[in-house]
Amino acid sequence: MKYKFSVNPKSVKYVRTKFRNINTSIPAPGTNKILKHLYLSESRSMQGQLPIIWKRAKDFTVYDLANNKFIDFTSTIFVANIGHSNKRLIEYLDKSLKKPLINTYAYPNEIRAQYHKKLLSFAGKNFQKAFLLSSGSETTEAVLKLMRIYADKIKKRKKGIICFEESWHGRSLGSQMMSGNLKQKKWIGYQDANIHHIPFPYPWKVKNINPKNFLRQGLNILKKKNIDLSKDICGFMIETFQGWGSIFYPKTFIKEIKKICNKYNILLAFDEMQAGFGRTGKKFGYEHYGVKPDLICCGKGMGGGIPLSGVIGKSKIMDLPEIGNMSSTHSANPLACSAGLAVLDEIKSKKLIYESKRKGKILITELEKIKIKFPEIIKYIFGKGLIAAILFKSKNKPDHANLIASKITEYCMRRGLLVVHTGRESIKIGPPLTIPDEALLEGIQVLEDSIKYFYDNEY
Repeated sequence: MKYKFSVNPKSVKYVRTKFRNINTSIPAPGTNKILKHLYLSESRSMQGQLPIIWKRAKDFTVYDLANNKFIDFTSTIFVANIGHSNKRLIEYLDKSLKKPLINTYAYPNEIRAQYHKKLLSFAGKNFQKAFLLSSGSETTEAVLKLMRIYADKIKKRKKGIICFEESWHGRSLGSQMMSGNLKQKKWIGYQDANIHHIPFPYPWKVKNINPKNFLRQGLNILKKKNIDLSKDICGFMIETFQGWGSIFYPKTFIKEIKKICNKYNILLAFDEMQAGFGRTGKKFGYEHYGVKPDLICCGKGMGGGIPLSGVIGKSKIMDLPEIGNMSSTHSANPLACSAGLAVLDEIKSKKLIYESKRKGKILITELEKIKIKFPEIIKYIFGKGLIAAILFKSKNKPDHANLIASKITEYCMRRGLLVVHTGRESIKIGPPLTIPDEALLEGIQVLEDSIKYFYDNEY
């Protein structure tokens, strides 16, 4: 059963620091009234997050109805890489709105050309073309299509795609079929026979086994089903890290996949939705593995809060669809391209990739210290750059670790810190890359205090 956060105001100890200000009960008075309206009018699928009504957000700070001030470790789930309400972003959008030109569908516009040029320069020489969209699921669907068109071109016997168990690639039909969560795609009613899932190399699974051998074991599962890599597989779709726990693959594991792709003419694609645009201390997360993919799926931090996503890839793959065969109503509209330009310019001017790497070392170091203090309930710390996760454990019921994570998330909120509630045994952390060291450290201290409160009073 999923944990339900209380929407009723609870008296808390008031807080006033440089970066936090809690001066009412939490959730703030009036929150429940607005949530009741939403519960009546909005799909239930949108519920489940922390009961804070966001009034405004600036840089790494979120304010609620009563102007309580929270440190944001969510970046609205890793969207606000350049900070909330970024000044440059607003200026670029304002300039674009004054043109005026809002939407052009597939008809050309000047800013589209400017953005593509700068985006591909940012992505690097490995990529030559991009296809812009609005959401992450659209990009993984597009890559699914590109891989299968490629399979036709090179005359593969089947159009198989290899993905990983417990991975996540979106909420639409094709993207959920590629995802590894069986429960969440039960609604489909069937599984594409040519989308295959092999085990993910969790650290606790490869602890006593060579990652290359672990990969071979997974591929042998397919071999026993008479699936021939050379004839029946056209692509690997890889979530850059396992989202729910910020768990990266062993480097040798990915390098071995790349060798297999080269050997059997298989495309290698990374789902960079959470990992891209500086989040992991590199431009893109796949760079941690020392490989060059054929395609990458981007979104979230790409637009700084404006709907913008895209597939970036090699010309020989991106140009496979016929003219008109792949387009999108809001693709590359002037506002989205303006936002994309602002993100790239802000990353460069504020050296946010370097800052993410530097601050990430602070984050992981401090989280490891917390783990040492609470070994009974903290099992792992994972992450790179400014994306991290704490995985909890429990000596009690198997699902108690989920409850621990949810309650600590709630305690953080009451103290003026917003962390990511995954609904699993993990808490994820991903502040804007612009957060100052002092605020980062204060947020980590709040997290530790909340863990200690749970441990002392409820464990």
